[in-house]
Amino acid sequence: MSTDLFADLILPLPLANYYTYRVPRDFQLKIKTGIRVIVQFGSRKFYSALVYRLHENAPSGDFEIKDIDAILDEEPIIDQKQLKLWEWIASYYCCTLGEVFKAALPTGLKLESQTRISLAQDAPVPDGLNDKENSILLLLESRKTVTIQDLNIFLGQKSSLPVLKLLLEKNAVVVEEQIREGYKPRLVNMVRLHPDYNSDEKLTEALDLLKRAKKQEHLLKVFLAETIHGNSGTDEIIKKDLLEIADTADSVLKGLEEKNILQVFTHEVGRIERFENPDLMIKELSDPQQKALDEIKQQFESQATVLLYGVTSSGKTEIYIKLIEEQLKQGKQVLYLVPEIGLTTQIINRLKVAFGDLAGIYHSKFNDAERVEIWFNVLNEKPGRTGQQYKLILGARSAIFLPFKNLGLIIVDEEHENSYKQFDPAPRYNARDMAILMGNLHDAKVLLGSATPSYETYFNARSNKYGLVNLTERFQGIEMPEMMVADMQQAYKRRQMRSVFTPELYNEIAEALANKEQVILFQNRRGFAPYVQCVNCGWIPKCKNCDVSKTYHKSQSSLVCHYCGNTTSLIFRCEECGSDDIKPRGFGTEKIEDEIRLLFPEARIDRMDLDTTRAKRAYEQLIWNFETRKIDILVGTQMITKGLDFDHVKVVGVLNADNLLNYPDFRSYERSFQLIMQVSGRAGRKNKRGKVIIQTSQPNHTVIQDVMGYDYNRLFNEQMAERKIFRYPPYYRLIKIVVKHQNKERLDLAAFHLANAFKTYFNFNVLGPEYPVVGRIQNWFQKEILIKLPRDAKIQESKARIMEVINHAKSLPNNSQLMVYADVDPM
Repeated sequence: MSTDLFADLILPLPLANYYTYRVPRDFQLKIKTGIRVIVQFGSRKFYSALVYRLHENAPSGDFEIKDIDAILDEEPIIDQKQLKLWEWIASYYCCTLGEVFKAALPTGLKLESQTRISLAQDAPVPDGLNDKENSILLLLESRKTVTIQDLNIFLGQKSSLPVLKLLLEKNAVVVEEQIREGYKPRLVNMVRLHPDYNSDEKLTEALDLLKRAKKQEHLLKVFLAETIHGNSGTDEIIKKDLLEIADTADSVLKGLEEKNILQVFTHEVGRIERFENPDLMIKELSDPQQKALDEIKQQFESQATVLLYGVTSSGKTEIYIKLIEEQLKQGKQVLYLVPEIGLTTQIINRLKVAFGDLAGIYHSKFNDAERVEIWFNVLNEKPGRTGQQYKLILGARSAIFLPFKNLGLIIVDEEHENSYKQFDPAPRYNARDMAILMGNLHDAKVLLGSATPSYETYFNARSNKYGLVNLTERFQGIEMPEMMVADMQQAYKRRQMRSVFTPELYNEIAEALANKEQVILFQNRRGFAPYVQCVNCGWIPKCKNCDVSKTYHKSQSSLVCHYCGNTTSLIFRCEECGSDDIKPRGFGTEKIEDEIRLLFPEARIDRMDLDTTRAKRAYEQLIWNFETRKIDILVGTQMITKGLDFDHVKVVGVLNADNLLNYPDFRSYERSFQLIMQVSGRAGRKNKRGKVIIQTSQPNHTVIQDVMGYDYNRLFNEQMAERKIFRYPPYYRLIKIVVKHQNKERLDLAAFHLANAFKTYFNFNVLGPEYPVVGRIQNWFQKEILIKLPRDAKIQESKARIMEVINHAKSLPNNSQLMVYADVDPM
């Protein structure tokens, strides 16, 4: 191969272009497209980069071409199909390939450049050091090297760079860059027979030798009983397990090692929990389910994407399982997407019963090492090739980036959920839409499932862009729940409210508890109260970083900003007038939990929201406790609306539907209907009709009336007519331009000029600039500009013009601190 070989690399940075590096001669036979390499970028930083393209064309220009420093992979960790997907994401969502690279790979596959500090060798200690400088030198004498992060913690300050700068100028310390690999295989100690004792004759000799060493003799016999010599099917055992079974000490085993009877060795094992398949049969489908399955297969003959529009509790998951089963029999891989990590808990149990260890999970609550392990498992290049090969992956939106090679089917469950949309950082992609493109790249079928499809998806299905299959009956003929509206305004006027509960909801809860049935209470706001207020003058504590009131969390006795996380102790005296009459206003899930405990002290009550499910297994434990009837009443946010199935829920209460209906967004009616219908679907199972009580001050609202009548189509047709008139999706595409600056006046000026520039291209299809509902977050003021593009517009040309305007604005001298980005298809 020529000595002049070059590689175009993708760096995990928001850079618009590839960067070309020379491939050293020693690497030319090893390097391949899709592998990771280490390169220096800038004067001191090292990064892991991805090889995008190899060629022999030296870049032109008067600059030094850097060499690749190291190769990390023997084989590609992504292939051409993935690179095409990355390119499409970067192009469609107006971001860089580097940002896609950073989002796609698990952290454990992205090497970190950590600046480490050490003492300068053979250099005298300079005079005139201050206390901080001296303390750093003393630390380095004891620890040799430390990272900048270590120094920040040691000094108790956000940044130690100013002190380091002085020490560097005095030649007291030196800095070096250290690359570390984020993923290390998990190793366990195993025990096996020494090769000299593999025959029966030799084992007899060993037992004779140990007649006087009773503990060693016992341990050897236990080993033989637990391995292939005891018909267990294996000739090795985990060291820890062996010592526990034999109830003996490590020193006994060391004695057998010294006599060369047993060997201890390390073995690479999987981090992902295994599931013992109990050989249960996959459930047979009902007639309506079988009919829907047949129709899906028929639609797949002519359509790459099909929408399964099935009412809540219609048994869509069982249909998915049948389709997955067929794909696995053909040797294909399947990706099963869910909008929330929490949904994986219930669904994986069903999938494991059906498919055992062929099913794996991938989501952000797994640690880095676990995600890397799944990555290599799907890639079929798992380190050490240990564990079962996954053919079915259940995951949240990030699972769309996994390196599938033989994908046959993608299922997008609850496709209407906006959780499939990535908001920050870039790429701001929608996993549902990416799944459709991914299906095209892999020649795989895509099934979208929902009881309340997004209007864009349903429009595409009715327009024959997608196939459409309806499943209108609940599984086993279970009736749809009885809907009731409780007028909160009237109940308040008549003084009938018990805390936040209308008489209708209170009575239904009491009856359900008396009959040993379960209750779900939904309020889409966490915390105890949305804010606290001075009764005397009306003052409300606001976040110092954001233009929003702080939420009162009673359990922490604190006020918390849900945008930036800023937390302060609960205020007992008004900062404006000095009054001590401070009252919480409104109610969140924490208050509902408190109030329901007072009203029903004998009931077992728990809460499901972000505050109670932060731990890795917390959500799973809550689900398990509710499934096994250890909880009578479950209070929660929209987490409890998303596709969970419980057998004994009689009553669902929507505590305040008005919060949903009054949100200022063109999708608010669509989302309100979806949320209320989804949470209503949790009521009623196993021949028991459930009840849903919707508390609202607007009982005659069109959304409430359509929910009462289960009339998705009437509201859909009404909203489509409005969206067509006012140029909203699905008739127009939206691109939201977000402009941020820490100076309000500069933001106003920059946003004004940006909007005018866009208007020269897109005329009256530009709205704004306007402040959003929260106009300042983390001390960044922000404005939004909305661009509407007709469906027949040249979308790539339009985006190119948008990015041209944005890049020009950011390049102006006065705009060095300006942040601008495009959010394509905002939710």
